[in-house]
Amino acid sequence: MLSVLPLKKNSMLQEPILALFGHMDKSANSPLYLQLQDSIRNAITEGILRPGEYLPPEREIGKQLEVSRVTVRKAIDVLVQEGLLVQRQGAGTYVGDRVQQPLNFLKSYSEIMAEQGKLPSSRWIDRSMGLASVEELAALKLQEGAEVVRFYRLRLADNKPMALEIATVPSNFISNPFEVSNSLYDALRQHGLRPVKAQQRLRAITIDAERAAHLQIPVDSATLYIERIGLLDDDTPVEYTRSYFPGDSYDFVTEIKAPSNSID
Repeated sequence: MLSVLPLKKNSMLQEPILALFGHMDKSANSPLYLQLQDSIRNAITEGILRPGEYLPPEREIGKQLEVSRVTVRKAIDVLVQEGLLVQRQGAGTYVGDRVQQPLNFLKSYSEIMAEQGKLPSSRWIDRSMGLASVEELAALKLQEGAEVVRFYRLRLADNKPMALEIATVPSNFISNPFEVSNSLYDALRQHGLRPVKAQQRLRAITIDAERAAHLQIPVDSATLYIERIGLLDDDTPVEYTRSYFPGDSYDFVTEIKAPSNSID
């Protein structure tokens, strides 16, 4: 079995990779890529490799272990598909740091990240006011010609891009786009308009070039797209939010219960 020690991005190797990873058992029946794959997986599970820590470059791993780069890549590719490892262009391969986001509680992005010990922040892309689109009219149940305020921003956690978010609010609820400096829900709460429930629709998509650039992921990467309509207690829509989440960053979880009249 191989042993893997954590390395941080741009850290200099103080000893050969062979000493870090151990010897490959080339006489074993198990293929070499499976040996490496199992060792990395175990290291992650046992906390030896921690979220956010980087693996050495594939070329160096292959050279020191005397295996082909194809073998190394095959082992890593499987772990990327499992979500244990993440690859980003120009950044290398690192242990995934996935966020668990509950779907059965209505919480703001800032609240979710803070609960998981991460520092939430935002980078504004655009804040504007204009006439509602056909899509926004339908979602917010507005009359034709109604004005809305739009908030388009990149959401980060510990300075890592985590989501793209486009939120629309009727202008009679928030009339100044620059009134929101951080949390939209905090701004709505100050007006007594924080949503208490929501309707959500989720689907998997591939990301286009513009949004991929903001999220720092490859074009056509798997992405989760969520539409949410935030509602007041009387079902008045107060926000229409469209969000794009990188597939390697999130686990969306919910509690499911059997109906009381279910039949075995």
